[in-house]
Amino acid sequence: MRSSGRNSSGSGSGRGNYRGAGNKRDEKQQRAGRPRPEERRYDVGGSAGSGERGGGGKGGARGAAARGGAKGGPRTGASQGGRPGGKDGQQRGRGPAPARSREYDAKIEERNRARYDKPQVKTPKTFGEQEGERLQKVLARAGMGSRRACEELIEQARVEVNGKVVMEQGVRVDPEKDEIKVDGLTVATQSYLFFALNKPAGVVSTMEDPDGRQCLGDYVTNRETRLFHVGRLDTETEGIILLTNHGELAHRLTHPRYGVRKTYLAAIQGPLPRDLGKQLKDGIQLEDGYARADHFRVVENTGKNYLVEVSLHEGRKHIVRRMLAEAGFPVDKLVRTHFGPIALGDQKSGWLRRMTNTEVGMLMREVEL
Repeated sequence: MRSSGRNSSGSGSGRGNYRGAGNKRDEKQQRAGRPRPEERRYDVGGSAGSGERGGGGKGGARGAAARGGAKGGPRTGASQGGRPGGKDGQQRGRGPAPARSREYDAKIEERNRARYDKPQVKTPKTFGEQEGERLQKVLARAGMGSRRACEELIEQARVEVNGKVVMEQGVRVDPEKDEIKVDGLTVATQSYLFFALNKPAGVVSTMEDPDGRQCLGDYVTNRETRLFHVGRLDTETEGIILLTNHGELAHRLTHPRYGVRKTYLAAIQGPLPRDLGKQLKDGIQLEDGYARADHFRVVENTGKNYLVEVSLHEGRKHIVRRMLAEAGFPVDKLVRTHFGPIALGDQKSGWLRRMTNTEVGMLMREVEL
């Protein structure tokens, strides 16, 4: 009886121990199917069966992480936790996503068009790009020097914009509208062209000639911008004539109100009376009124041949030839050497040159532009 009691107690204790061991084993099996915290960090979401197939709970989890479950690696079907379309998704009863209807696609397309076809809203100047160009860039393009040199002109307070001296760098201007001056001279922008031509004798002072004679347009045929001449010269008169596309400047240079002075060299035959200069300055009576010279001097004298210089601000037709002829000294040859502040210099006959920015500035100051 005692032995049976011991056996029964032993068996009871044995059953008790077996049940306890069985509970612990069941807990291990359940834990093997759940990922640990450190394993969740690597997005390991497989089932218990997959863990067992991978070689046990812990080893299977590490194997899945090594195969791409970690962050940054490509996810496999096991690491994605049974997404639709995989083996697990089919077991859970999920099939492929249903196709969208044509009406739904049309609504999406219409919504996208309404989103991207909106009219552009013009942002304020403070939030968008600033208008105009930097002052030093405009000055450099106009031929005033490098950008660094133009910045030094601004620092030296030699630049004006619309009558105000500019002292700081980075000021933006509109070359088409703003008046820019350096040392009191207007800076010409790139939109305007200014040329000086030494017109030869026999060339007609027109841009086109219907009779086919040689004209001023023959010297500027390669220019894309249409130019026009400032004033005229007689066909047989040589010398400087200006060409530009600046209409207001051309108008003022030829208007009697501004009285721009022109200077000529005339070859005449002597002897000359001492008071010839006084007669010309006092005025010579012509058929269309009095004509007066502003300046007269003898430049060269060889025997009876005289080369005289005559300056006047009038622009009537053949004015110099008619004045000297009325005084008794017909002109053999006539050359215009100056148009306002612009000198012919040593420019060869028939040559066209682009005027410098300083020359353009002097011309504009001459006519108050």
